[in-house]
Amino acid sequence: MILPVTLTAVAAAAILNIWLTLRIGAVRRAYKISVGDGGNEALQRRMRAQLNFAENVPITLLLIAALELAGIGGDWLAYVAGLFILSRVAHGFGMDGGKAQMGRMIGTLVTLATQLFLAGVAVGAVLRLF
Repeated sequence: MILPVTLTAVAAAAILNIWLTLRIGAVRRAYKISVGDGGNEALQRRMRAQLNFAENVPITLLLIAALELAGIGGDWLAYVAGLFILSRVAHGFGMDGGKAQMGRMIGTLVTLATQLFLAGVAVGAVLRLF
């Protein structure tokens, strides 16, 4: 069974993870920090952005896949997945602080709202079975 929404979301997440990794590498090269964060705030922020990504993305992708496997989804699920991925981009930029800092809050709120919404849909689907 092909899961087009899940496959697209996972591919986008993989590309986003690469982007976050490259951003960390850029700071490491600029400040010649090979291991750890060297007490560098910019590096700490970028490392934390990637860790936050690693903490939140897997459960959301799992919810998307489970709903799609259950036959629940379609266009709305694709839009939710797309919005979620965009929120992670906003969060990544926002973690740099400065003028982009609003992206951190927006990314966090959209991520949490997405997880809550998808979990609610999943629970609702299970309750309809009983």
